Amino acid sequence: MTVDVLPLEGSCRCNRVRFSVSLPPVITMACHCSGCRKMTSSAFSLSALIPASGFTVTQGCPVTGGLHGVDRHYCCPHCMSWLFTRPHGIDEFVNVRATLLDDAHDYVPFMETWTSEKLPWVSTPAVESLRNCLSRKTFHA
Repeated sequence: MTVDVLPLEGSCRCNRVRFSVSLPPVITMACHCSGCRKMTSSAFSLSALIPASGFTVTQGCPVTGGLHGVDRHYCCPHCMSWLFTRPHGIDEFVNVRATLLDDAHDYVPFMETWTSEKLPWVSTPAVESLRNCLSRKTFHA
């Protein structure tokens, strides 16, 4: 995956919350877990793991949504689009919903996670597949 042009801008569906990505993703992924499927109303969610220093909300004020657990999922307060996640214990990264970028063409998933919950008819171009998720220890190695 190559991201040629930065920064990139993105937004929720109603455009009331906008954000900017100024650093390339560490990794791009498709998550097949049932939680992501339900939050996106789709077969999987597409994400780009961005260093927190390269992510800025530029307009609006996202609110916490989802299950309100240790991972903080942020949504637009008006249209409720799921924008990004700040995973618990790895504050140096933001997991951005890649399809919300104004130009998401370069954000092809490199990895897919939770393939143990993957719908049987789904396929992605991901190079790597994990039955579950990356361990939080991966980010602190």
